[in-house]
Amino acid sequence: MLKSYFSKLIEAGTDEAGRGCLAGPVTAAAIILPFKFKNKVLNDSKLLSETKRFQLRPILENEAVTFGVAHVFSEEIDKINILNASILAMHKALGQLKVNPEFIIVDGNRFKPFKTIPHECIIKGDGKFMSIAAASVLAKTARDHYMEELHKEFPMYNWKQNKGYPTKEHREAIRQYGLTPYHRKSFKQLPEQLTLNL
Repeated sequence: MLKSYFSKLIEAGTDEAGRGCLAGPVTAAAIILPFKFKNKVLNDSKLLSETKRFQLRPILENEAVTFGVAHVFSEEIDKINILNASILAMHKALGQLKVNPEFIIVDGNRFKPFKTIPHECIIKGDGKFMSIAAASVLAKTARDHYMEELHKEFPMYNWKQNKGYPTKEHREAIRQYGLTPYHRKSFKQLPEQLTLNL
């Protein structure tokens, strides 16, 4: 069972999804849950089925004190790099909160201060603390939905299935059809070809 980081401070959890993708945005969520919030299903979004994530999403949105979700798109990722884009997305999501948190807990090991609010980075925090797990679910479901919409424009990449991640099928489609405006140009889209001098 996941827990809260604090029992008395208003804490916001934040996490991102889509950092390792070849296409589409990096998406972050931030959420403040009520002090007495409990949910037996809630966990790191990577450990939940897609069905469970989408079942949890309205529960979290309805029961949250406040939440925010933000995308940072490929063009920006290429300009500022994926780490800075991930932190920017988390800052944008935190900026949408209607209640100011007293403390921010962040999944991972890198973050930049948001306003003057103290924060702590927690490696694998989405498997330890409720608010980070909740943020991971909101970020993942929002991004997946966005990629399913993009799939309608470019069905040959099968983004409704691979969500922009570097699957063999996605790389083959890039090889065949080239890059779209949604691909991250700063990422290595295809594995380097080895040439043998025989």
